[in-house]
Amino acid sequence: MASSLVRSISRSLRTVTAARLMSNVPENTVYGGPKPQNPNQRVTLTQLMQKHKTREAITVVTAYDYPSAVHVDTAGIDVCLVGDSASMVVHGHDTTLPISLDEMLVHCRAVARGAKRPLLVGDLPFGSYESSTIQAVDSAVRVLKEGGMDAIKLEGGSPSRITAARSIVEAGIAVMGHVGLTPQAISVLGGFRPQGRNIASAVKVVETAMALQEAGCFSVVLECVPPPVSAAATSALHIPTIGIGAGPFCSGQVLVYHDLLGMMQHPHHAKVTPKFCKQYAQVGEVINKALLEYKEEVSKHSFPGPSHSPYKISSNDLDGFLSELQKLGLDEAASAAAASAEKMESSASLSSQ
Repeated sequence: MASSLVRSISRSLRTVTAARLMSNVPENTVYGGPKPQNPNQRVTLTQLMQKHKTREAITVVTAYDYPSAVHVDTAGIDVCLVGDSASMVVHGHDTTLPISLDEMLVHCRAVARGAKRPLLVGDLPFGSYESSTIQAVDSAVRVLKEGGMDAIKLEGGSPSRITAARSIVEAGIAVMGHVGLTPQAISVLGGFRPQGRNIASAVKVVETAMALQEAGCFSVVLECVPPPVSAAATSALHIPTIGIGAGPFCSGQVLVYHDLLGMMQHPHHAKVTPKFCKQYAQVGEVINKALLEYKEEVSKHSFPGPSHSPYKISSNDLDGFLSELQKLGLDEAASAAAASAEKMESSASLSSQ
């Protein structure tokens, strides 16, 4: 009886092991995959408020895809914003207006797969929340449910935007506000123009930020305003301010991933890269150099060499393969295969010397 039970357990273990080995994501794969997310590691609003309370600067980076999200995550950035600036940086438009909610959700999902630690905030794009509070709440729900975000951001401080923010918060969704230069309103602002540069405009920035706080926003982005104005808004609010082109007196700062890395060298991007952006690297130059080297090596047939041709066929199998090709009447193919094997073997010998 005991012997039968042992055999049964042994068979079960073998079955489980076989099933694991037959998984479509085996341990040793050609391409690596993402690590599993741990929700317990995610930055929370409570942690952000604690940093704000102790005057620790909050770090925010705008990213749009899985690779950039992984880098943001690895660096320990507090908040990853999936911005509608993807319209310009990724899709090549001149403004943020063309990008749709469905397109934004694609970016949100990609970032959510790559960033395990940062609080994730997704922009509501132009046209997805202006019509009514119902539309605003529905769009915000999609950003969380379909996009995998933790919160949403919306622009502006008009009465209808304040109402939209309040309705979204009342629906149980965290909201980040955005005042100053609001790119979605360039048709009203007359282009990408700094705000708060006269008395009325400066007062409006502070009052709008306070109204968004009153509506329940957990934070407010201050974009392209003079440092005294952002300092006043930061002092007047009990929630964190996140500056972008707003000087050093905000509770935190945000820059776009591509901009701070100096990634893009295309003339279009040079046209839209803001003056306030500090480039912490010149990644674009490195990318261009690498692409030119790749092009040259491929043109000269020096790539791929033996070290980058890792998959082997044994001599016995190769002989059998050549024989089968000849049986099929593919003599030229057999000759090409034999010649390539000899060339790879010769190249490998030279490389090892």
